[in-house]
Amino acid sequence: MYSKGKVAYQPVPLPDRQEVSAAESLAGARAFHDRMKTRHTVRDFTDQPVDQAVIEEIVATAGLAPSGANHQPWHFVAISDPALKAQIRKAAEDEEEKFYAGGAGDEWLQALEPIGTGVSKPHLEVAPWLIVIFAQRYGLTEEGERYKNYYVPESTGIATGFLIAALHHAGLYALTHTPNPMKFLTELCGRPDHEKPIMILAVGHAAEDATVPAVAKMKKPLAEILSVNPDPEGT
Repeated sequence: MYSKGKVAYQPVPLPDRQEVSAAESLAGARAFHDRMKTRHTVRDFTDQPVDQAVIEEIVATAGLAPSGANHQPWHFVAISDPALKAQIRKAAEDEEEKFYAGGAGDEWLQALEPIGTGVSKPHLEVAPWLIVIFAQRYGLTEEGERYKNYYVPESTGIATGFLIAALHHAGLYALTHTPNPMKFLTELCGRPDHEKPIMILAVGHAAEDATVPAVAKMKKPLAEILSVNPDPEGT
């Protein structure tokens, strides 16, 4: 966290040390991979309630993410109020109408066709919770003085990854939604102008008839996303 004035570096012993064998490490990696393979993005939710305590624990997990200078430049707004969710849906669909009417461009719209998205966003009302993620361009002290945050997109992205993994671990489903532009979320969520909304997560339980796009199951093979000890000279 940001601390005003000069703060000296003070190392402390590593807490929560993990000591595992090579076999245990591989087993743990495989178990987590297998668990995350069962994570799917859905657009079809039930209105089954989710306790606020669950959402709080999940966001607390996101808050454990590493960040530039440990400034933790993020804020999460959790919304279950039906009236506010309806307002967010209306504003999001207004932007989506412009997007799908040509604002996105032909190439982008063509890329989205296999995903099956469109203007209508009923999940923004049906899902019991919406979590709106904000990135803080800069911070403010209690006295209102501005201080700089570092690696804001990277830090907030890591925290969002923690959030999505925690949601899945809790047995919940989520849908990432990024209406463009998203400025309306700043006002509806009562957040200051120096916080940039970057994503809405619809959160809840999947409907009995929920589906996923077939293309969503097509992941790049490991060989395409991993290089080990690359030769910079190409020899």
